[in-house]
Amino acid sequence: MGKKEREEREQERETFYEKRQKQQFKYKAIGIGVLAGIVAVLAISSYNFYQLSTQVVPQGMPPGAGPLGGVNIHAGILTMIYGQQFDYSSPAYQVKSRYIDFEKSDGDTIHMHAANVTLGFLFNSLHIGLTDKCFTFPDNRNFCTNDKYNLKFFINHHQLQDISNYVISDNDRILISYGNENSTQINTQLAKLDSFTLS
Repeated sequence: MGKKEREEREQERETFYEKRQKQQFKYKAIGIGVLAGIVAVLAISSYNFYQLSTQVVPQGMPPGAGPLGGVNIHAGILTMIYGQQFDYSSPAYQVKSRYIDFEKSDGDTIHMHAANVTLGFLFNSLHIGLTDKCFTFPDNRNFCTNDKYNLKFFINHHQLQDISNYVISDNDRILISYGNENSTQINTQLAKLDSFTLS
């Protein structure tokens, strides 16, 4: 093998290695870019999940509400479903809005911190659907008026058709009752509600 052939072979080898190194560098750069993209997507997803799980909802000022901190009004609430008391004291229902909420692990007292905030806004912040006919939990369990059972609302012993647009006054007593209770059983629920000490 002549000198010229050896030089040509070495040059081919060097060219091959250069091409291979460039190709490897290209693949590494693509791999790093893809990995960086995945990390960015995971970071954004984690941040969004954290924001959604910890933020006060719904955001923004309720329609027609007064300034935050303008009032400090308390009302008692009792929700009875098939004769069982629903518990708003669990963390899932505590301080979900700065305007109106349950707080201090108390599920019997509604705290309103701005004027003109409706009960509909409170339940919306808890992700509980409330209409004149249905009470709907976040897991889509519905308690709706039908042939057997009725959804009933009482405020200060007066029965109302709908409470979603109601704005509480200090020391109001709100009963939401779902079932087929007679008037004696409703009076027992109202008496229990009247016995609450608001905090």
